[in-house]
Amino acid sequence: MSILKRVQMLLVICLISVGIDQGTKWYAAEYLPKFEMTSYWGDLLRIGYAENTGAFLGLGSGMSDSAKFWIFVCAVGLILSALFIYILRTKTQTAYALASLALIFSGGISNFYDRATNNGAVIDFLNLGFGSLRTGIFNVADMAIMLGVFLLLFAKEQKVDTKDV
Repeated sequence: MSILKRVQMLLVICLISVGIDQGTKWYAAEYLPKFEMTSYWGDLLRIGYAENTGAFLGLGSGMSDSAKFWIFVCAVGLILSALFIYILRTKTQTAYALASLALIFSGGISNFYDRATNNGAVIDFLNLGFGSLRTGIFNVADMAIMLGVFLLLFAKEQKVDTKDV
């Protein structure tokens, strides 16, 4: 796949994913009850504004501000930069795999942006489960990342003819 096609795919997926994520986070910040969940569909779904200063499912939220900065800003920024470069440069991934990587990248960028503009916190507002068996509180960017990871598990590399490299 040419670099132009990779850029187009990345741009489209990022615009859609980041747009939906940031739009829903804006709605959550403006209209949802703060730090209080409202239950729907027999408590299958809970919705309410929450702020996550840690990583996935709040991991690391108890770390010092300095450690959070180095891990959640510096390290995540480097990882996202490396992923961006990989997406643009790889010649061995199929369009399916690149779309999966673009979902992971877009979710990461949206949460990274959120952290940078929201005092180090990411806005979360969704929770699923039955009774005491529940997910952590998450957002649309988290869903994009998880979908990308899930799809990537089924992606295959394509063989590259060495004269194409």
